[in-house]
Amino acid sequence: MTGIKKKFFLSIVLLIFINAFGVAGYMIIEGWNFRDSLFMTVITITTVGYGEVHDLTAAGEIFTIVLLVLGVGIILYLLGTEAKLLLEGELEGLIGRKRLEKKIRELKNHYIICGFGRMGKTIAKEFSSRDIDILIIEKNSVSDAEKGEFLILEGDANNEDVLKSAGIENAKGLISVLPTDAENLFLVLSARDLNPDLFIVTRASEESSERKILRAGADRVVSPYFTGGIRIANSILKPAVVDFLEFATKTGNLELQLEEILLGKGSILSERTLVDTGIGRDLEIIIVAIKRPDGTMEFNPNSTSIINSGDTLVALGEPSKLKELEKLAALHK
Repeated sequence: MTGIKKKFFLSIVLLIFINAFGVAGYMIIEGWNFRDSLFMTVITITTVGYGEVHDLTAAGEIFTIVLLVLGVGIILYLLGTEAKLLLEGELEGLIGRKRLEKKIRELKNHYIICGFGRMGKTIAKEFSSRDIDILIIEKNSVSDAEKGEFLILEGDANNEDVLKSAGIENAKGLISVLPTDAENLFLVLSARDLNPDLFIVTRASEESSERKILRAGADRVVSPYFTGGIRIANSILKPAVVDFLEFATKTGNLELQLEEILLGKGSILSERTLVDTGIGRDLEIIIVAIKRPDGTMEFNPNSTSIINSGDTLVALGEPSKLKELEKLAALHK
């Protein structure tokens, strides 16, 4: 609790105390009943000037003076503290919004995650573990801890102004995991219109929705129920395969990982066969597949397969060796 908040609660306690003090004083000194004593106390400390409830004795007049001075002081203290508290809250909110806007303006080639439910949180943690810039859009309230961990913009992702505020024009990709297929479909339409080059991945619950969302402009549509069902079936039918894939794709695995590595333009590895690059011999990395720029996939390529700029290598190996391959793929001739 901040110092201002402590003072505010203290002033409330003092206000209760001065009222109790006034009521008790009038009842004891003047012999009034509780209602008259309370009324006299309230009009005294608030200085409304209604006049005395009954004629006061000399002792009552002195008590009223003391009550007035103490009461007015406490009231002023309470109002001042409340004003500071309100101002502090407004300033914190304003500063927080300005900081968020500044961070968003600085984002380039980031990914926007729309929806921060269970799936959205899992995706956000996976991206963050790989130091990829992300921005989350969520219309429901988010905890302060989550706001501290992720860059979160509160708002409706289906509002174009919110998407623009999220820097969609400068974004590299958008992931839509909103609760319903209709919301995801509408978001894909809006996002594709605002940024034609955006890479869009979304979820779909129904098979019919998947086709519609693809036609709306999504690059990938994932069905959690279908994918989950296949995984459960394979866990029984092909447990070793499932264990291997989970082991190879698990974030933070220090022994073995499966990664995608893009060969940059003019890469020193381009226009060479796999055996000539020394990827397998020197780095002990297995190239599982090569994805060509036109989208075709060459699985289990042999040592004479030629790789070129724009190809994506699906590589299996130790994380440190994969990092070395990424550096080589980015080097120019």
